Parts: sequence; structure tokens; C-alpha cells
Amino acid sequence: MAKKQSAGLLLYRKRCGLLQVFLVHPGGPFWAKRDYGAWSIPKGEYEEGDDPLETARREFTEETSFSIEGRFAPLRAIKQPSGKVVSAWAIEGEVDAAMVRSNTFRMQWPPKSGQEQEFPEVDRGGWFDLAEARRKLVPGQVPFVDELVAMIESASSAPRSAG
Repeated sequence: MAKKQSAGLLLYRKRCGLLQVFLVHPGGPFWAKRDYGAWSIPKGEYEEGDDPLETARREFTEETSFSIEGRFAPLRAIKQPSGKVVSAWAIEGEVDAAMVRSNTFRMQWPPKSGQEQEFPEVDRGGWFDLAEARRKLVPGQVPFVDELVAMIESASSAPRSAG
């Protein structure tokens, strides 16, 4: 059995000198009342042979309705407790979290009712400062925020070339 792989984007921006990251909350009844430890970067699974960055870009659009262009900085892949490996890319950008519109999925609900209902894959998005993002994120994705911070700090302390 092939290992599950997922790819996503960690969108970030700077507001009033503070770094913020964009996260999404999963839709559906299982996640409806969960907040801390429930949010995620927009991401989705891909098969062996698929391009992970293209998957990340496609999933971002499917889950938010926004298309992101720019310089994608790869982050280290993280193995989740479930065994799934998540790859991510950081990119600076801007989206209006209030305008998130997601694709949907169908599932039997209520359980064992025989009735199918449709739910958004993502029910909302939001911008969070780093401390709040670390609380909101599923624990297995927190290292992406830590690596983003290290990457930005490293870039800001790098010597500037005269030119």
C-alpha cells in the first residue's frame, strides 16, 4: 500500500510589522464545533507521479476559490502521526478570508441514516498572528509556521548586496 501524500500552501503576509498566516477550517459536521487544533493550511492528497506543487496550487484554489501566483518557497515535508507526509510551500500574498468559497464533498449524515448531505470541504478561512496560528493549527502542521519564521528571519538578516 502506497503511503498517503498531501501538498499545500502556507500563505503569509505582513501587517503593521507582524507576520500573519492564512489558515482554513475544515467543513462538515465532524469539525463544526472544533477550533483549536483543527485548522489547516489549504492542502490535498496526491498520487505517486503527480507534481506536489501543482497539487498544492490546485487544492488552494479548490478550497478557497483563490488562485495564487508568485515565488513558492519549499518547506520541509512533515510526517503526520497518521503516517501521511505533507509537503508545503510558503508564499507571500493576500486573499480576503471573508470571500473563501470551497468545493464540496458528500457524506452520509446523520450517521447510519441512509441520507447523504453535501458539505463544503472548507467552511471558512482566516488570517492569524503566529501565536494564534500555532494554537489553531492541527499539531502536526505547526512546524510549517516555525520554518516560515526561520526562513523570513534568515532572509531579513542576510547581507544586502550593493548594486
